[in-house]
Amino acid sequence: MFVNLSTEEVLKRLESNSSSGLSEEKVKSRQSKYGLNTLDEKKRQSLLIKFLLQFKDILIIILLIAAIVSIIVDPNEWIESLIILFVVLINAFLGVAQESKAEKSLEALQMLSSPMAKVLRDGKVNTVESKDLVPGDIIFIEAGDFVPADARIIESFKLQVDESALTGESLPVDKISEIITEKNIPLGDQKNMLFSSTIVTYGRGTAVVTNTGMNTEIGKIASMLSETKKQLTPLQVKLNQIGKVIGLIAIIICVVIFLLEWLIGQDSLDAFKTSVALAVAAIPEGLSTVVTVVLAIGVEKMAKQKAIVKKLPAVETLGSTSIVCSDKTGTLTQNKMTVVKIYKEELKNIDSNLNEQEKEMLALFALCTDAEISEVEGEKKRIGDPTETALIEANNLYGLVEENIKNKYQRVGELSFDSDRKMMTVIVKYNNELLSITKGAPDIIISKSKNVDREKILDINLQMASEALRVLAVGIKKLTEMPKEITSDILENDLEFVGLVGMIDPPREEVLEAIRIAKKAGLRTIMITGDHIVTAKAIATKLNILGENELAITSEDLNKLSDEELFENIEKYSVYARVAPEDKVRIVDAWQKKNKVVAMTGDGVNDSPALKKADIGCAMGITGTDVAKEAASMILVDDNFATIISAVKQGRGIYLNIKKTVRYLLSSNIGEVVTIFLASIISGIFLLLGLNIQFGTPLLAMHLLWVNLITDTLPAFALGMEEPSDEVMEIPPRDKNESFFANKLGFKIAIQGVMIGLLTLLAYIIGYSFDSSESSKVGHTMAFFTLSSIQLFHAFNVKTEHSVFKNETFNNKFLNIAFILGLGLQLMIMYVPAFASAFKLTQLTPIQLIISLAISFSVVVIIEISKLVKRRKRLN
Repeated sequence: MFVNLSTEEVLKRLESNSSSGLSEEKVKSRQSKYGLNTLDEKKRQSLLIKFLLQFKDILIIILLIAAIVSIIVDPNEWIESLIILFVVLINAFLGVAQESKAEKSLEALQMLSSPMAKVLRDGKVNTVESKDLVPGDIIFIEAGDFVPADARIIESFKLQVDESALTGESLPVDKISEIITEKNIPLGDQKNMLFSSTIVTYGRGTAVVTNTGMNTEIGKIASMLSETKKQLTPLQVKLNQIGKVIGLIAIIICVVIFLLEWLIGQDSLDAFKTSVALAVAAIPEGLSTVVTVVLAIGVEKMAKQKAIVKKLPAVETLGSTSIVCSDKTGTLTQNKMTVVKIYKEELKNIDSNLNEQEKEMLALFALCTDAEISEVEGEKKRIGDPTETALIEANNLYGLVEENIKNKYQRVGELSFDSDRKMMTVIVKYNNELLSITKGAPDIIISKSKNVDREKILDINLQMASEALRVLAVGIKKLTEMPKEITSDILENDLEFVGLVGMIDPPREEVLEAIRIAKKAGLRTIMITGDHIVTAKAIATKLNILGENELAITSEDLNKLSDEELFENIEKYSVYARVAPEDKVRIVDAWQKKNKVVAMTGDGVNDSPALKKADIGCAMGITGTDVAKEAASMILVDDNFATIISAVKQGRGIYLNIKKTVRYLLSSNIGEVVTIFLASIISGIFLLLGLNIQFGTPLLAMHLLWVNLITDTLPAFALGMEEPSDEVMEIPPRDKNESFFANKLGFKIAIQGVMIGLLTLLAYIIGYSFDSSESSKVGHTMAFFTLSSIQLFHAFNVKTEHSVFKNETFNNKFLNIAFILGLGLQLMIMYVPAFASAFKLTQLTPIQLIISLAISFSVVVIIEISKLVKRRKRLN
C-alpha cells in the first residue's frame, strides 16, 4: 500500500519525478494502458431499444393491430394499412432522432463543465482535464478543488480534505506527507493519501497520482452506487399531467366518434381505425419530448454564448429571475489587476522612480503569493489569482523577477488565505533568518500591527479606495525560531506594518450596456464585494448600479441587522462591501422571502451554500473552484456579468418558444378532434332525420397520421428554434408561480383549435358539394389539404404576437423550410397519381385548390383581426 511507503519510494515505484513530473511520452503510454480517469457510466440504451420504446404507447399498438387485421379481413385495402404502418414507423424514427439529439446536446454540455486539474509535466505546470490524468502525474491542489484521482501526498501546507462522500466522516481530515507505518488501516485514517471525488476545504498541497478511474477507491464502489433517474423539469411534469388530462378527454371523444360512425353504418373496422388514429394524433404524448428537445437546443445555444447550464430546470427559472447578485471582481470588472499606486512613506505612482525600501516592499508582496507567471512560446502565461499575478508583474517592472525573489527566499511555512481572516501568511528563510510575511485587507493588517499611525494609514487607504482602487497591505514579523505550530494567533499578531499597494480593475466594457438592458427587463443588479465600501461605491456608481435612493452597506453593519430587519430593508441596498460568504446566504434568503427569483454568482468553496440557496447559482468558469461549480446550476465560462443577462434573455426566449410550440401542437390536435367529432354529429343528425345523405368521415386514419407526422412535427420543432427577440428584455420577469396557461393561453388554444376544426369541416362540405358520393374523394382531398395548410399557416400566427405582415415573419429559416417542405409534400401526395391513389385522394381542380388555399389562409386573416383588436385595446 502506498500509505506505508515514503514519498521517495512511491515516486520510484511510479517512475515519476517530483520536480519535473512525467514526460508527455510517458503520459500517452500510460493513457493507453490505464485508460481515461473516469468512472464507467451505465450502459446507454441501444438505438434498437430506443426504437422499440417508441411503440410502448398502447394506442399505437392497437392501431398497428387494427392495420394488420384490416389487411387480413380485406386484402384489397392493404395500401391504406401499409401507409398507416409506414407513418407510424417514420414517427418512431423521428422520435429516436429527437431523443438522440437531446441526449448528445446534454452530454456535450457535461463535457464542457468537466473538472480540471493542475499538473506538472515536462517540468511545466499546466491545467488539463481531470480525465486525462495518469498514475505518476504530479498534481497541485488547493482549497475548493475536487481531488481528481487517488494520490499520495508529497507536500502538505495545512491541507484539509472533506472525505464525507467516501467515508461518511463529516469533519475535514488534516492531511500529512509523512509515512504511516501501521498496516491495513481504514481509508479515514490514511492521512497521507488523497481520494478521488473528495473536496479540499483548506490549505494546499502537492501529490503524486497512484490510481485513476475504476481503480480508485470511489471506482471500486461505483457499481454499488444507485443509478440516478432522468431529471424532469417542473414544466415537463406539468405538461405531462396536462397531456394525460387531454388524452383522457380525447379517448372519450374517440369512443363516442366510433359509436356514432358505427351507428350510421360506417364500416366498423374503418370506424375503429379512424377513432384510434385520431386518438394517436390528438393525444399530446410528445409534449414532454418536444420540451426536452427545445430545452436541449436552447442550452446548446447558451453554451455557445458562454453560459453552461448544468441543470435543465434552471432554464425555466432564468425567465423568472428578478434579482442578480453579482461579485464585483472579474464579473463586473475585467479581473485584469494592475498595481498603479504604492504607499511606503508617501503615496506614489508605480511608474515613478521607487527607492530601495519601496522595491523591498514590493518583493514582500510577491513572496506572499501562490501565483506564477511563465513564458510559453513567447507568450505570458498567468497561473493563479489575478490580484497575485498583478503583484508579481509590479515586481517585474523593476527587474525584481519572480524566480529571483522566490529562489533567494525559501518558503518554509504558510497559512493559506481564507475569507474569514482576509489574510495570507508565509514564513520564508533567508541567510538562516526566519521572516513571517502577512498580506491582506488594510484595516485587518493595521488592526494586527503595533506602533502604527492608524489614522494616517486609514486616510491613505480611503484616498486610494475613493479612486476605485483595490488596496492591499503587507506586514512582517521576525521570528527567532520556527514555531511548533503554524497558527494565526502566533504569526498574525504584533506585526510590523510595511505599506500598501493600490490596484485598479477596470469595469468590463460590455457590463454598462448589460446593466442598462437588465434594468429595462425589470432585473435589479446587486453588487457584492470584499472590497472597501468606498471602492465598492465608486465602481457601483460608475456602472449605474447604485441609484439615487439606494444604499451601500458593509458586512459589519449587515451583521447588526436581525433577519427581520434585513427583510424589511433589503430593497434599500444595492451594494454590499467587505462581505463574507455566509452573508450571501442571508442576502439571498431575504430577497426570496420577498418572493423574488435570485441569481447569485460565486467562485470559492465558501460560496457554495449561497450558490445552492439561490434560484440560479452562477459559478465562475475561470476563477471558480470545483466545489462552486458543482454547487451551481450554471457556469459562466468567461466570468462575465453580461453573460448572465444574455442567459436570462435566452431563458426567456426558450420558455416563450416552448409556449409557442405547445400552443401550436394543442390547437392543431384540438382542430383534428373537432373536425371528426362534428362530422360524426352531422352524420348522426342526418340519420336521425331519416335523410339519405352519406356525409361520411372528412379524414381517414392515414390522413390524420400523415398530418400528425408532417404538418404538426416539423413546424413545432422549427418554432422551438426561434431566436429570442430584443422584446423579451422589455417586459418584467415572469412570476415564478404563474400558470403555464396564463394570459388566456388556454382560451386561445381552445378557440384556435375549434376554428381549425370548423374551417377544415367547411372545406369538406364544399368538397362534398362537388362530389357527394359515399367516398367523396374531393371532400376528403379538400379537407386533408386544408387541414395541413391551415396548420402550416397557423405556425406563422403562433410565431409572433405582432402582425405576420411585418419583416420578422420570415426570419426563422427552419420554419420557412418546414412550410415549403410541408406544402410541397401535400401537393405531391395530391398530384402524383400513385400517391393520390394510395391516400384515396383525387387531383383538385384549380378552383378547388384556390378555395382550399383561401380557407387555409383565412386562419391568418382571422388571427390578424384579433391581434389588431388587441393592439387597439392596449392603445386605448
